[in-house]
Amino acid sequence: MFYNFIFPALNFISGMNLLRYITFRTMCALLTSLFISFFLYPLFIKKFRYAQPIRNDGPQSHIVKKQGIPTMGGAIMVASSILSSILWGDLTNKYMILLMLLTFCYAFLGFMDDFLKVRKKNPDGVAARKKMLFQILVAFVFSYLVELLRSPDMAGHLTFPFFKNFAIVNTPFLLIFTTLVIVGSSNAVNLTDGLDGLATFPSMLTALCLGIISYLVGHIVFANYLQITYVQSAGELCIFCGALIGSCLGFLWYNAPPAQIFMGDTGSLAIGGALGGISVIIKHEFVLAIIGGLFVMEAVSVMIQVAYFKMTGKRIFLMAPIHHHFEKKGWHESTVVVRFWIISLVFALIGLATLKIR
Repeated sequence: MFYNFIFPALNFISGMNLLRYITFRTMCALLTSLFISFFLYPLFIKKFRYAQPIRNDGPQSHIVKKQGIPTMGGAIMVASSILSSILWGDLTNKYMILLMLLTFCYAFLGFMDDFLKVRKKNPDGVAARKKMLFQILVAFVFSYLVELLRSPDMAGHLTFPFFKNFAIVNTPFLLIFTTLVIVGSSNAVNLTDGLDGLATFPSMLTALCLGIISYLVGHIVFANYLQITYVQSAGELCIFCGALIGSCLGFLWYNAPPAQIFMGDTGSLAIGGALGGISVIIKHEFVLAIIGGLFVMEAVSVMIQVAYFKMTGKRIFLMAPIHHHFEKKGWHESTVVVRFWIISLVFALIGLATLKIR
């Protein structure tokens, strides 16, 4: 918004030329989101009285330590991210508008899920089929609108890392695939959000990596040098990535063990959906699976557990998602979180390294 209002006078007002630079506005968005979080969370924690229902079949330590902690902290994460993006982003950028709408829609679904949980005092919330249908519908519409914004020579192209010129050109297949990417990313972050701070740091790392890639993809010189697909105007997504990092930092301050607040589905579904949406816009869906490898690992552990149990009636893991398996084995919660953070950092570095492998 600042950029759009001041743009006509950028050449005439001393110092305002900084707003031309995406990197400067990204840092401003990060700090703005962080300060908004620092201001709102103490008020939210003090006034909000709805607590997160704790699973009875989970680790017994959770039942003792996590009862009564307020949830829906993700509402502030989403609000601060979107508000900061509006303040520092270019509001004529259609990719940015679509991404904010996607994030809001998934946050709304998560809010409804959390609201039903705390009102009914049970961990079920919105029915799984209704939740999945909503996610698929929103993701498909988002993917379709993104493809409408593509240049004719890039629309319908599914690109792959490690290959210079190889792509699958099939729009229906691409729309189905990108829809699954967004829905899968949203649910994977949601499954990871089971311990204090566990999902937040990997989300920041993923947002940071996607922000870097967005900048490179949206800069024709860097894109040509790295031999990656050039996506015009994609660099503006850095603003949203910076705002998301700032909101995650602010949340982590109050979610660090022992947590004072949980993000709930309001935050986890929205963050995962946003990360998936960014990867779709910049055509790095497969790289997202590498950078967010921890999220993939958590989601796959649940799928394996469910499939194996249906086939044999037995469990592979003591409990799924896999972070609970290690808790059941006797690892302290903070040990699980820090070691999983290290794993997420390794995945992020591998993901960034793919930029040079073409």
